[in-house]
Amino acid sequence: MTQAAADPAKGAQSKVPEVTLLFWIIKIFCTTLGETGGDAVTMSMNLGYLVGTAIFAAVFIVAVVAQVRAKRFHPFLYWATIIATTTVGTTMADYADRSLGIGYAGGSLLLLTLLLASLGVWHWRLGSVSVDTVSSPKAETFYWVTIMFSQTLGTALGDWTADSERLGYGGGIVVFGVLLAIVAACYFWTMISRTLLFWAAFILTRPLGAVVGDFLDKPLSQGGLNLSRYSASAALLALVVACLVIFRQRAGQHPKG
Repeated sequence: MTQAAADPAKGAQSKVPEVTLLFWIIKIFCTTLGETGGDAVTMSMNLGYLVGTAIFAAVFIVAVVAQVRAKRFHPFLYWATIIATTTVGTTMADYADRSLGIGYAGGSLLLLTLLLASLGVWHWRLGSVSVDTVSSPKAETFYWVTIMFSQTLGTALGDWTADSERLGYGGGIVVFGVLLAIVAACYFWTMISRTLLFWAAFILTRPLGAVVGDFLDKPLSQGGLNLSRYSASAALLALVVACLVIFRQRAGQHPKG
């Protein structure tokens, strides 16, 4: 069995990259880009959360369809789809939290329920939520729906921590950085389910990206650096592309359970 592993039952290659340190670095760049890019459309362009959500939802659907129809793993397509999930997650979370008036706590609870429901149905239908099983169209569909909910939940959690809990962007970065460090320690020094740790880390990288993105583009009076959302988004996109060009990514055989 090679690193570009085949599903033992079907002989199909995994459509998810190897989960390495590079994977998580790119993921954090993408989630930060989702925050600055989503805010650029909804706030800087003054299109609002509903219109922004409609735009990014259309991009998300197109990206997921292309990803599911692909016959093998394509790094640029995979990460473009991740970016699509994180931008639509940003605008959806902002719409739920602010436009619907349910607040950060209500939005986070709603999105957590949707995320758990997605994972539950996925496990019920296919028997596993491990990324090792993401090699069929049905598994990929569940995978991307779950990721979209996790990205949206992460945005709400990041905003809740930085704003409602008055920790500020620096405090939010520390909180989620420490939580990710705890997940990493559990991976190296415990026997906790690798699938559980993967999804915990995947969810936590989103609020980390959210607070880093807000730290970059929010006004100085609010504790941010007041950078342009357009320039910050362009710089983050350039970092993602550079990582994909310089470092080779392969479809991975992921540990089960």
